[in-house]
Amino acid sequence: MTTRIGFIGLGIMGKPMALNILQAGYNVTVNDLNADSVQALIEAGATSGTPADMGATCDVIITMLPASHHVEQVVLGENGILHTATPGTILIDMSSISPVASVEIANQAALRGVEMLDAPVSGGEPKAIDGTLSIMVGGKEDIFNSVKPLLDVIGASVTLVGKNGSGVTAKLANQIIVNLNIAAMSEALTLAAKAGIDVEKMYHAIRGGLAGSAVLDAKVPLILERNFVAGGRIDINLKDMTNVMETAHEIGVPLPLSSQLVEIFHALKIDGKAADDHGGIIQYYEKLAHVEVRKV
Repeated sequence: MTTRIGFIGLGIMGKPMALNILQAGYNVTVNDLNADSVQALIEAGATSGTPADMGATCDVIITMLPASHHVEQVVLGENGILHTATPGTILIDMSSISPVASVEIANQAALRGVEMLDAPVSGGEPKAIDGTLSIMVGGKEDIFNSVKPLLDVIGASVTLVGKNGSGVTAKLANQIIVNLNIAAMSEALTLAAKAGIDVEKMYHAIRGGLAGSAVLDAKVPLILERNFVAGGRIDINLKDMTNVMETAHEIGVPLPLSSQLVEIFHALKIDGKAADDHGGIIQYYEKLAHVEVRKV
């Protein structure tokens, strides 16, 4: 079992993921700009270190960061992982970044003999906490097999999709499905509320049919309680959907629904909702229809 794990990025998702790895018996070194998050991991048994420290001492280093430039900074920067990493070190980027950036980072890592997997996750904060995330992985099969026991600690479904860049591409596809599902659900709930239907009863009526989904079951109860505390922030999902559109345009795939959703996310951000959960997409439709979806 690999025992020396570096973990960079202790946000909504990263913090519980790092805790689960620590609780599984691994030796974990952590890094984050949020001192309180680092302290919480230290109190749980982790140590603190810089990306360069991790490059010099860790067998596997996980990054779970908001955007491409953050990953580039901690991996490729002057005091980054590659500054000190030795051949054979494995980098697992679990962030949701663009495929172009991910492949470029992997290529730069390979020049130093460092192997990289792109392994973004889906499932939100609840599944990060209970260790049942879906993990989609891009990279070499032998490297994937060597770290799969580690990934199994934080994911219930861990799948090698293909070569480097495949994992983040799969995550983009995932984000299209999840966010458009929330948007479609939001339209339906807003229609029902405006018509005067008891939305909670309607939810129970339709959830067992073809309209039922994991998204429906995860988001409707929270919406009815007006709980938009972020498991997946609107601004992070805006970043993901922007990556979707850039990638789609680059390879010649028109995505009309996704492009409209990007504008909805921009409208919500301008309206001060950037830190809300993406279930808060419904607030865009509520504002248009002058109605609020909540429990009767």
